[in-house]
Amino acid sequence: MQQKTRAFLKWAGGKYSLVEDIHTRLKQASVDADTLVEPFVGAGSVFLNTDFKHYILNDINADLINLYTELKRTPDEFISDAKKLFVELNNHPEAYYEYRVQFNQSSDVYERAILFLYMNRHGYNGLCRYNLKGIFNVPFGKYKRPYFPEKEMHFFAEKAQQATFTCLGYDEVFKLIPENSVVYCDPPYVPLSKTASFTSYAKGGFNLDDQANLANLAEQAAFENNTPVLISNHDTVWTRKIYSQASLDEIQVKRTISPKGGSRNKVNELMAMYLAPKKR
Repeated sequence: MQQKTRAFLKWAGGKYSLVEDIHTRLKQASVDADTLVEPFVGAGSVFLNTDFKHYILNDINADLINLYTELKRTPDEFISDAKKLFVELNNHPEAYYEYRVQFNQSSDVYERAILFLYMNRHGYNGLCRYNLKGIFNVPFGKYKRPYFPEKEMHFFAEKAQQATFTCLGYDEVFKLIPENSVVYCDPPYVPLSKTASFTSYAKGGFNLDDQANLANLAEQAAFENNTPVLISNHDTVWTRKIYSQASLDEIQVKRTISPKGGSRNKVNELMAMYLAPKKR
């Protein structure tokens, strides 16, 4: 693998630290695949650090997919316009909350995309969170000088020319998988405790029934359609149970959501690979 490329968004649960692990598994599972399908693309670290001919990149978060679509469509104009918000005057709570209101009231896709990027870099810990009414409600982040990811955005926009972006439910994405594909799923993780749940990333959440259904879809894609599927999740008794038909690997990773960097403990994650047995 070449030098790693960072995503231009800050993102809870981003896979930048695991891209070598994931890339290796995807390539081993499907040497000849020309399309990578990601039903939960998030910040896109796996997309940015793999070398497939085509990508189908999906996320249920409409604002995220809208941002990617606008950046792909007019990269130079978009980056230039977005950069104008990254000035000292806008790095204050009053400005941030005014822009947040503007975002929540706007129906203009270009304006929402610009403001979504601004809030991602100025909001607390790079979180993306909505209330039950679909209102973005992440508080101000108090950063000394938020970074404007110009170089990373140009790289993303260039590579995005190979990608199709969709905003669908994960089950719909599985119906659209083309031949000669490999699938990587990074769903919202199963909570490690009852108080650790973080499900308000998109309106509607992602519950335990969804987790089990995703495992069933992966099994079906691999064993009936010969499409390899890799899923990452927390290593728990329950995830081991629902992924019982997959080949399981355990890896240690650092938590990425914590206000205190020094207290980020390592946790175990599972890599569940669904792969049809080779015919003799």
